[in-house]
Amino acid sequence: MSTPEKAGTGKPLNWGLLSTAKINRALITPLRISARNKLAAVASRSQSTADAYAREWRIPRAHGSYETLLADPGIDVI
Repeated sequence: MSTPEKAGTGKPLNWGLLSTAKINRALITPLRISARNKLAAVASRSQSTADAYAREWRIPRAHGSYETLLADPGIDVI
C-alpha cells in the first residue's frame, strides 16, 4: 500500500476491497461518487471469483489472493 502522504496531494485515494462480500455494496456507490476516492481493486481467495466480481461492479483490478491486494503499491486504503 502507498504511504499516507498521498492524502494531502489532492489526488484521489485508491481503495481496495478485501472480499467480494455483500457488505461491499455499502461502499461501492459512495466511493464512485466521491472525488477524493477511487475504487481501484478487489480481492478474493479465488481469481475467478475476483474477476467476476470486478466485471460485475466495473472495478479495474482483481486479485486472486488477499496478500496480493495488500502488497499492491497502487492501493492506498483497504
